[in-house]
Amino acid sequence: MRAQRDHELAVDVLRRSYAAVPAGQPVRLAKRTSNLFRPRSSTDAPGLDVTGLDGVLSVDPVARTADVQGMCTYEDLVDATLPHGLMPLVVPQLRTITLGGAVTGLGIESTSFRNGLPHESVVELDILTGAGEVVTARPDGPQADLFAAFPNSLGSLGYATRLRIELQPVGRAVALRNIRFTRLEELTDAVADVVAKGEWEGRLVDAMDGVVFSPGESYLVLGSFTDEPARPSDYTGQDIYYRSLRRRLRDTLSGHDYLWRWDTDWFWCSAAFGVQHPVVRRLWPARWRRSDVYHRLVRLEHRHQVAARVDRWRGRPARERVVQDVEIPLEGTADFLRWFDRNVGMTPVWLCPLRLREPAGPGSARAWPLYPLRPGRTYVNIGFWGTVPIVDGAGDGDVNRSIERAVSEFGGHKSLYSDAYYDRAAFDQLYGGETWRAVKDRYDPDHRLTGLYEKAVARK
Repeated sequence: MRAQRDHELAVDVLRRSYAAVPAGQPVRLAKRTSNLFRPRSSTDAPGLDVTGLDGVLSVDPVARTADVQGMCTYEDLVDATLPHGLMPLVVPQLRTITLGGAVTGLGIESTSFRNGLPHESVVELDILTGAGEVVTARPDGPQADLFAAFPNSLGSLGYATRLRIELQPVGRAVALRNIRFTRLEELTDAVADVVAKGEWEGRLVDAMDGVVFSPGESYLVLGSFTDEPARPSDYTGQDIYYRSLRRRLRDTLSGHDYLWRWDTDWFWCSAAFGVQHPVVRRLWPARWRRSDVYHRLVRLEHRHQVAARVDRWRGRPARERVVQDVEIPLEGTADFLRWFDRNVGMTPVWLCPLRLREPAGPGSARAWPLYPLRPGRTYVNIGFWGTVPIVDGAGDGDVNRSIERAVSEFGGHKSLYSDAYYDRAAFDQLYGGETWRAVKDRYDPDHRLTGLYEKAVARK
């Protein structure tokens, strides 16, 4: 098959580019987009050539699987699976997140209360290791240790070149119910009920997430896949999706638009660029209403500090970036949200219930050592993205450090795509340091790839 031959050639190019990186130089992918919020030290070393590793190799609608290259975006994958009435088990909310990125760096979305995280739908994957070899890792077999440790390794153990993932049916539309709560415990009780029964008021729930505007105003959004004809809403134009939760009890989106409902306005963060102002929105081209465009603007600000200089000129305090996703056990979610409201005060925040995926047959859910959530336990991902003023006398990252302490006190974990401040001992305890080192020594014996702690905390 031509696609397979082209893939093999692209992998060979990748391996040769890896061999060309001088010893002792950082190894990084040469790619145009990123969804990371961690600044990194600069390097003159050439990046890994991933040209030709950004496509869908095949979709098997009978087996409900897809073979996908590591740099393929979910946007391109969804375009390939939807014509078959199928979707990945979990589709992270931003279009340009890649399959390899979601597996090695985690991802989540509204089907996660049933399907877990993206790496839990992986059947097998090919990985370029730090030794310069490409190995095929599966749940069982000689590379089972690498398969288990790869999720949340952030490229410190290798890079995925091909992944075979499971798919699931999806309707042509998604019918939504936006349920308002005035007490956070009522919302968490509803989450527990949906997780236990798989339905709400007699209707099957295929997707579940939510938004908190304040402790006294929160919404749970329950989605049901359907092929029933209906006129869907359109939130790619003047209307803004998250605002609709406060004025609509029922809604319908096409299957495609549901998967990307958050991308158009980067949840609600497009407001920072004025894109939610009616006049600006009419002038801002629709093709630029995308998360990757906003992210490029953020990277330009990090590089040139224009807004920060304007704030200093106006006498405004400097601001600390607080961009995090954390997983809190369901039973502690309401208390954590109240703590967050008192101590950080950032709104809105996103809620996404999560459970590790239950196996189809007998047995318990699989544990993943570098992000050790407990099988059989319900968590809620809480996402908050913005900045807060730095108060007089505060140190670097004080708000983020306080959030890290609170997350640990509530028995949770946080994703590592943004700033982290843990010391090494705490980091190793939270993120499977002992397992990581054993797998690192086997597959990257010379430690050519930057370590996990060095990436996530030291920003290398």
